Amino acid sequence: MGVNVFTMSGTVAIGSDHAGFLLKEALEDELVSGGYTVVDFGTDSEESCDYPDFGLAVAEAVSTGEAWRGVLVCGTGAGMAMVANKVPGVRAAACNEPYTAEYCRLHNDANVLTMGARIVDPQAAKRILHAFLDAEYEGEASRHERRLGKIRDVERKYMKEA
Repeated sequence: MGVNVFTMSGTVAIGSDHAGFLLKEALEDELVSGGYTVVDFGTDSEESCDYPDFGLAVAEAVSTGEAWRGVLVCGTGAGMAMVANKVPGVRAAACNEPYTAEYCRLHNDANVLTMGARIVDPQAAKRILHAFLDAEYEGEASRHERRLGKIRDVERKYMKEA
């Protein structure tokens, strides 16, 4: 596969736990080479750590607008998606192949990508990353906006004031 040029530049927040550390580093290099500004929320080694700490930091950066998109890596991608989706305004999707990564953007306006380092190799992860970042939400005029509105309604129903 040749070098892809991302269609849009912006700030991407990235994070991982110990299982995802090496893949996170490879994805960060890919983002930087694609012209993105990257904010790395850790971890910084393969030493055992707790994924919710890093998933929360990335999700908060996306929720507050500090970052345009987020990327999280753990062993399966599932745990990071669970924690990130607790943050209002975050729509995290665990994607371990490009089709899901593309369509979670097109139809669901996902803003955080999670992946499993124990499931995808670095080359596959880069294809997934490109599929996610290159896809654009089909927009407010699409049939998906009604569904996205229902997701927001659920979020508002269960949000509690801090």
